[in-house]
Amino acid sequence: MEITHFVVSGREKAKVFGDYSTYRTQLSNRIHNLRRKLGIATKPRAKYTSKAPVTVEDISRNAEFVHLLLLTSERAWANAMSMREIHITEKKGVTGTTRSHIISRLHKAATYAKELFELLTDQSQTKATLNDVLEARAYSASLIGAKEFEKQSWESCIRSYSEARVIYSALAASTKRTIFTDLLSDPIDDSLRYGAYQMGVPRTVAIPAIARKYFSEADAGLIKQVQELDPHVLSEQTTRTKATAESGTVPKTISWRSRTVDLEDAAIATALAAVKSASVHLSGSLSSAKTNRENASAYDDILISAQDAVDATKHAIDELVAEKVGAGDKRMQSLQITRTAVSYDMISWRIGRNRVLVGERDGAVVDTKSLTSKKKSTKEAKELSTGRKLAQLREKAVLYDAILQSIDSIKELPGVANDTSFLEELDAKYNYFSALKQPHRCLIIARSYALLPNPKNALALLSRASQKSAIAHNALGSAMDTSSSSPPNIDVSHSDVTFLNDLLRGEVQRYRAIVELSNLTSSKGTTTSTAPLVENLNTYPTSGSVDLKNIVTWPPRLEPVPVKPLFFDAAWNYIEYPGREVQQPVQKAADKESGGGKEQTAEQKKKGWFGFGR
Repeated sequence: MEITHFVVSGREKAKVFGDYSTYRTQLSNRIHNLRRKLGIATKPRAKYTSKAPVTVEDISRNAEFVHLLLLTSERAWANAMSMREIHITEKKGVTGTTRSHIISRLHKAATYAKELFELLTDQSQTKATLNDVLEARAYSASLIGAKEFEKQSWESCIRSYSEARVIYSALAASTKRTIFTDLLSDPIDDSLRYGAYQMGVPRTVAIPAIARKYFSEADAGLIKQVQELDPHVLSEQTTRTKATAESGTVPKTISWRSRTVDLEDAAIATALAAVKSASVHLSGSLSSAKTNRENASAYDDILISAQDAVDATKHAIDELVAEKVGAGDKRMQSLQITRTAVSYDMISWRIGRNRVLVGERDGAVVDTKSLTSKKKSTKEAKELSTGRKLAQLREKAVLYDAILQSIDSIKELPGVANDTSFLEELDAKYNYFSALKQPHRCLIIARSYALLPNPKNALALLSRASQKSAIAHNALGSAMDTSSSSPPNIDVSHSDVTFLNDLLRGEVQRYRAIVELSNLTSSKGTTTSTAPLVENLNTYPTSGSVDLKNIVTWPPRLEPVPVKPLFFDAAWNYIEYPGREVQQPVQKAADKESGGGKEQTAEQKKKGWFGFGR
């Protein structure tokens, strides 16, 4: 019947719409449509009659009657939440009259929910499963707890919410569904903690312990049902503490730098025990994993546990702030130190996960397996294309950026800005990862240029990478030396720094040779021409050899040359050049004589037409 999923999905829509008033209107429309579908709606212009209650026979005939009861209960709950949402922002808050109206709406919602639970207990006719019955009972208990919360009857409130929490915990353990754990975090756990605070229960008592204490032991049938789903749900050792028992007892103190504070909140202590247990399991998972993706997946448990510790610490701080506890209070200072410690631990594991994703030696070693792909049709591995290789290198660059952003977030934690020595250590780590990122990023881009290919740019980037790596190696030295058996985190071993420095030195020498060979190859191709050596005397042969068979062009070919450049001199006819004074008149006289003789001979020869006659 999916009772919990039906209710939660509807409430999620209310969050999307932004207010409970719209959610209530939609519920009214859904109820009317469902009544028409079931044939029990009031006909138009007909006299109103009270609705007949839903019976077991109705549910056995059509399971939609279960949804009808749920929608009716949710409409009353949405009406109460809508009024509470409107008046809670006012200066006076929720007054007596409004509170009474809200309580009446919640009472109506709890009545319909309880009616549904009582109908489903007859499993033979309704065909309801054990999970359906327990979900209906937990839903009814949560609404009763909300009603008692508004009435400020704290003991009844805690008892109802404890019943709902135990049932949802058993369902979550048996079905492995996150929908039940989400209901535990909001609103059940928050209401339990506030009600326990009003009753004077110490904050050191964990919420599961409060739920077990106030859970009704008189109902033997309910106890049997929840223990069928989870045998440990009512034991002193809850699921989380049972998982952390392998790593030892729950810690009572936490150390940060030179300070040690007591853990007064049981939720924080339990979360830290879970982190310790997850770190032990992480070492074993990393040794058995084969790929980088599997190694990164092994960090999920410890990251979730670390995030739970951070959330528990923040929740404890918010409670003290709500109680108007000052920042100088000892409890507040202890929680701030705890928050810094657990946040630093979470960021450290997050950096370790990114380092594992980058690859071996923080991505300095090229993974040859990732550069090949296997297909079912081919037995041999095929090399990836250049585009795929470049895409893998871009992914590594994104991971390095994420590592540096994580380190920057550490500086924003409470108390870090006033710790000078820690800031220096943090700056050293940042410089190392910056130097590590810069060489790797340069190395990645250099390898990208090598794939394109562009060896000169690759050499320039590798040279810069080598300089950054040398600075990081000299600055840190063996200060970052860590145990090789511990899982990767923010700390880096000295062997990794040395390996990166040696690798970049070798890559620089390698690409220098590649660039030199490329220059020689390109110069050979450019200097080779058909022009003879006599025309290239001003060019030095880079190859070191001269083609002696092509000294001059033979046989000579006709080539254009300047013709009579002297006659283009405009002053030739106006300047008396030396040697021209004597030759010019003689030449003119000779020309006249020769011209006169020719004219006489020509006149003597003329004797009429065609030489005849005269």
